[in-house]
Amino acid sequence: MKLHQADIKAFLDEKVIRYNKPEFIETDPVSIPHRYSIKQDIEISGFLVSSIAWGNRKLILKNGLQMMKLMGDSPFDFVMNHRDHHLEKLEGFVHRTFNSADLVHFIRVLRHIYSRDEGMEGIFERFQTATSLQPAIHRLFEMFFEIPHSQRTVRHIADPVKGSAAKRINLFLRWMVRNDKTGVDFGLWKSVSPSKLSIPLDIHSGRVSRKLGLLKRLQNDAKAVRELDDKLREFDPEDPVKYDFALFGLGVFEKF
Repeated sequence: MKLHQADIKAFLDEKVIRYNKPEFIETDPVSIPHRYSIKQDIEISGFLVSSIAWGNRKLILKNGLQMMKLMGDSPFDFVMNHRDHHLEKLEGFVHRTFNSADLVHFIRVLRHIYSRDEGMEGIFERFQTATSLQPAIHRLFEMFFEIPHSQRTVRHIADPVKGSAAKRINLFLRWMVRNDKTGVDFGLWKSVSPSKLSIPLDIHSGRVSRKLGLLKRLQNDAKAVRELDDKLREFDPEDPVKYDFALFGLGVFEKF
């Protein structure tokens, strides 16, 4: 039997309450930036960890913690003050297809970004549109490859202009922008509205969304993100990405 939109919204609202709470943090990659209190440490650790947030969650946590350890557990200080010989400590790091060469490039680019006044938040503040952060993600992609780089690293930064769902960057943005007082997401960036966030679409949230009739497109790409964003913004125009908790929880924990 086909569910009415009001019933789907009520169902998802219930699941948001179930999963968007402090207990969610412990087993999620968001737990790693929660180890820090300085804004830039939270941003950099969050960005790096979200960049490897695919595959087995325990492995993501293990490798995310290893990244922080390799940077002396002070990611902002390491990014800004490292010398070339410090980067040798990163040799051997690997998470699936993301390796130490990719990590070194990320660190060099982050220094490039934070050496400017705007930092990470400033990029999204300056290049956001009235309704979306996806153009700002495209600008971040461009900035990442303004300095010399290996072609292999390009695959690890998504570009929605090229059709990517940009799941990992959208996840990072959820962490930085949302603040609903539950303590999971940080709400650090006051210059960006949660209404502009896009769903971190992955295999789990995509499958659940299609089963609920929220998403018709079969590929998990930029077009699917726009389609699902439109639907979730009907449910809550001010905080549509809160439904990531519901879709992810249903898919991962409840095997919906």
